[in-house]
Amino acid sequence: MADQIPLYPVRSAAAAAANRKRAAYYSAAGPRPGADRHSRYQLEDESAHLDEMPLMMSEEGFENEESDYHTLPRARIMQRKRGLEWFVCDGWKFLCTSCCGWLINICRRKKELKARTVWLGCPEKCEEKHPRNSIKNQKYNVFTFIPGVLYEQFKFFLNLYFLVISCSQFVPALKIGYLYTYWAPLGFVLAVTMTREAIDEFRRFQRDKEVNSQLYSKLTVRGKVQVKSSDIQVGDLIIVEKNQRIPSDMVFLRTSEKAGSCFIRTDQLDGETDWKLKVAVSCTQRLPALGDLFSISAYVYAQKPQMDIHSFEGTFTREDSDPPIHESLSIENTLWASTIVASGTVIGVVIYTGKETRSVMNTSNPKNKVGLLDLELNRLTKALFLALVALSIVMVTLQGFVGPWYRSLFRFLLLFSYIIPISLRVNLDMGKAVYGWMMMKDENIPGTVVRTSTIPEELGRLVYLLTDKTGTLTQNEMIFKRLHLGTVSYGADMMDEIQSHVRDSYSQMQSQAGGNNTGSTPLRKAQSSAPKVRKSVSSRIHEAVKAIVLCHNVTPVYESRAGVTGETEFAEADQDFSDENRTYQASSPDEVALVQWTESVGLTLVSRDLTSMQLKTPSGQVLSFCILQLFPFTSESKRMGVIVRDESTAEITFYMKGADVAMSPIVQYNDWLEEECGNMAREGLRTLVVAKKALTEEQYQDFESRYTQAKLSMHDRSLKVAAVVESLEREMELLCLTGVEDQLQADVRPTLEMLRNAGIKIWMLTGDKLETATCIAKSSHLVSRTQDIHIFRQVTSRGEAHLELNAFRRKHDCALVISGDSLEVCLKYYEHEFVELACQCPAVVCCRCSPTQKACIVTLLQQHTGRRTCAIGDGGNDVSMIQAADCGIGIEGKEGKQASLAADFSITQFRHIGRLLMVHGRNSYKRSAALGQFVMHRGLIISTMQVCHHIHHVPSVLLSAGPGREAGDGDAVPGAVQGPHQEEGTEAQRLSPEPKDAEERRVLGRTPLQAWGHQSE
Repeated sequence: MADQIPLYPVRSAAAAAANRKRAAYYSAAGPRPGADRHSRYQLEDESAHLDEMPLMMSEEGFENEESDYHTLPRARIMQRKRGLEWFVCDGWKFLCTSCCGWLINICRRKKELKARTVWLGCPEKCEEKHPRNSIKNQKYNVFTFIPGVLYEQFKFFLNLYFLVISCSQFVPALKIGYLYTYWAPLGFVLAVTMTREAIDEFRRFQRDKEVNSQLYSKLTVRGKVQVKSSDIQVGDLIIVEKNQRIPSDMVFLRTSEKAGSCFIRTDQLDGETDWKLKVAVSCTQRLPALGDLFSISAYVYAQKPQMDIHSFEGTFTREDSDPPIHESLSIENTLWASTIVASGTVIGVVIYTGKETRSVMNTSNPKNKVGLLDLELNRLTKALFLALVALSIVMVTLQGFVGPWYRSLFRFLLLFSYIIPISLRVNLDMGKAVYGWMMMKDENIPGTVVRTSTIPEELGRLVYLLTDKTGTLTQNEMIFKRLHLGTVSYGADMMDEIQSHVRDSYSQMQSQAGGNNTGSTPLRKAQSSAPKVRKSVSSRIHEAVKAIVLCHNVTPVYESRAGVTGETEFAEADQDFSDENRTYQASSPDEVALVQWTESVGLTLVSRDLTSMQLKTPSGQVLSFCILQLFPFTSESKRMGVIVRDESTAEITFYMKGADVAMSPIVQYNDWLEEECGNMAREGLRTLVVAKKALTEEQYQDFESRYTQAKLSMHDRSLKVAAVVESLEREMELLCLTGVEDQLQADVRPTLEMLRNAGIKIWMLTGDKLETATCIAKSSHLVSRTQDIHIFRQVTSRGEAHLELNAFRRKHDCALVISGDSLEVCLKYYEHEFVELACQCPAVVCCRCSPTQKACIVTLLQQHTGRRTCAIGDGGNDVSMIQAADCGIGIEGKEGKQASLAADFSITQFRHIGRLLMVHGRNSYKRSAALGQFVMHRGLIISTMQVCHHIHHVPSVLLSAGPGREAGDGDAVPGAVQGPHQEEGTEAQRLSPEPKDAEERRVLGRTPLQAWGHQSE
């Protein structure tokens, strides 16, 4: 890869001169503060200057302002395109678009987003005006529909040429046929296009109206009132029932659940089908009645609206208490718009509405897609038009510019218009409609829907396929496969042995507890003072299974089958422990799989709330644990933990599990963890390292005070909280290593292999964790077993990105795995270089990508490579990517139909994409290309016949008209056939003056060349 990319890819002498000037500027800048110190980048590689990426002239560049480099990559691309060719082809369009964009920005300046203070139930106290809470996905309105559609049609030269030709027939001197022969085909094309756009626009209007008209209960001083979703304002207290969509971004205040928490479904926001646990603000949850929310004076301080759906910082303050109550707010206290309440009834205060909600900010506007074949025909039409003008000039020259030659020139343009036949557009549109009908009627891919009938041939010209992971490549169903204890490994066929060990260990513990009447605390002290001995396999399995069943965020949910109304009702977990009605809900399917596995081996999670957890042993005994602290998983920490107290022994234990890269420095020294993690990863398993640490009461009290203080901080809260937690993460005891397999969709591997053999490069864009995405890339054979994987480390600055890109450039034939944060930094400073390197990789995996980042990656590939892209997904978080791609494919799956409705093509399974691209896409492209060539060649043949006929047979046809005709008369010849298909002699009759005397008849009896010879004599 490094051999194929020049160190300084200079495209022109101007660019080289600019680089030399930039280098001279930096070298002449003089010593900077800290420039004399030895840079850590120079220490890494003394010959780094040989491998520097472009834009980096010297190491002193790291000391410069980062803003100097923001526009350099784009400037280089635009510099290559400057010139006469660029201006003639695309420059005028670019300049017009830039001017229009500048005027629009002047007229519609974006309001600066700021942090806000929201008083509970008092919208009138808002200091600023906030946008309406309405959703609008329409592209046009009543006034812009017709101009907008006409602009989209006539911005192409082909349609504009037909319009000019048709309008010329209104001029009597240029009329050569009936108006309907020109306006009927053009009107048919415009009518079909406008009808299709009107239907699509009306459907979008209906969907928006349905969403904006949904009724919600608003809590006021006088009680509950019904309001439309579009009438909700910042500060309103909104009540959302179970299975109802959350209308706006809110802070979670109260719930009907006794635990003070609820579950929400976020599949249309982040693409994850698992339920998320949300926690109500404790201050408002403890209020006796719902109406007490208006009896307190409280407000929420929220950060300014942003696109990140995984983070939130704010505070809740109650002023009327003594002292005032301050409570920190995080992502677990929020309810984002477009999510669904899965359990209970929730009450929240609205903090963001309309365009400022997370879901709208992560959604891009739809665009009108044009096929590459249409663009190529448009360019070919320009070339044929130039040939048409040249041929008409030649014919006028052969006539000797007699009389009003410019009128004859335009008539020749009309006469030879067969070269660009108006039937070309009609034939292509009808052909595309037939291709779409054939796709939907194919029995091998049932359920396929063609929603955009103008780009079927794009399916056969794709170079890049960008796919989602969850629900697209995988079924999102996890199965526990392996447990490794260091000295022994248990596979799927050895679970019976684990079950017997768990049953024996708890039977032994129960017998010891029955025979020992002393307290558990002295027993614990005696055990802690005893010398450490090697634990038996049975005790190690017992501790590992216990850690797995305690360290998670899973909640058991019990379904009551005897419902009066027939609806599913959920009761508290401690009311019914029957195994038949129990289901598990969590934010990650991995954790559900782990808890289900512990149930299969005998240790069952039967109840959980915010403060307690209950387990059932194989003998039926119920063990109670108190949850003291919970540390959720984050993309930065790559681990989660929990501190619990055993109510029977009063032992406090800190359990933690996470990725091997995050847990290796935390656990005690071992010689098997790294090797076994690699072995499981090669098998496509998702690995988790489980560890624990015993805490004394004094240690926990000290930690709790520091942790509470850190959570109340408004500045660098996440850093302070992480620092406090890390104080506990030292010398933890390694318990086990787990392996979970994510089930792939049917025939994913052969489908991906077929697409790679066809020359299509596949990129996987997912919002999931890096480790999960890497495992799926291996198990699906997106990355072959023989290929290396380069994991792009986390970078936060231009210097770190520079070094990591240099390291990546030295790799050969390896797949790239990069996170969304690192990708953002690389694109900020080295956009062109990064895309150039990534496009040479056999596969690219981008993890932790937001919906906007997915769309940005698609746009970058289009701009830097000029190749056709296709995006495929099944969730609401894939809509932006699907709309940005040249061809969007949606899958109707578990995550709803939002992606399939926004896509150009909708399928039911990922394996159908093989036949859709390889058979229908290829055939549509070949047929459209053949049809276009046939129509154009037919026009060229007819025009050639007209030219030859005009040169050799003009005089005889003119003599038949008789005398009395004036030169340049535009009237039609009596008895002649009208329209563009009339006899060529009749057309030529109006293109030349008629004879007035015998001498002129004698001259015109010759060919035009003979006539010129006679005149010269």
